[in-house]
Amino acid sequence: MAEFAVSRRFVLRAGAAAVAAAMLAACQKKPSFNSTDVSGSDLGTDLSLTDFNGQPRTLQDFKGKVLVVFFGFVQCPDVCPTTLAEFVQVKSSLGKDGDKVQVAFVTVDPERDTPEILRAYVTQFDPSFLGLRGDADATARVAKSFKVFYGKEPGSYTMDHTAGVYIYDPDGHLRLFARHNAGVDALASDIRQLL
Repeated sequence: MAEFAVSRRFVLRAGAAAVAAAMLAACQKKPSFNSTDVSGSDLGTDLSLTDFNGQPRTLQDFKGKVLVVFFGFVQCPDVCPTTLAEFVQVKSSLGKDGDKVQVAFVTVDPERDTPEILRAYVTQFDPSFLGLRGDADATARVAKSFKVFYGKEPGSYTMDHTAGVYIYDPDGHLRLFARHNAGVDALASDIRQLL
């Protein structure tokens, strides 16, 4: 009988330990993102530009929110407006958590995208969206930090540029790179995990 009691205690302790280990493993489970996980990379460490209100901005200004950074230009015929429209839907699908998302559109055409033009463009999608710009040198420096390509197409008004979105967690760490047209559901799911 004593052996049975010892065996039973052992089984109960072992069972409790197994449950605790499973719970701990569940807590430490890595998130499963739809976008490319770039956590720990050296991308996007330099984001110091001026917003369309003339306010200098750095990554520190956005801590506490999921920051979405997208490079483009106002006269972009397709990628830029569809990406901004997609994030209007992402914010809406997040409900109240949508207020914890800051979209920052970085112009790669600061010569033509004045602060006034930039403000009118991005806020027509969502009043909370922010436009960032710098002079040619600042734009090149920030683009290099993100490994973003951009340039004027010869003989045309339009610009070529990297069509992807960089997503930071609320602690200010770059976590994800999402390709153009990733989809509202996939982006919202990724952002929910970061929140």
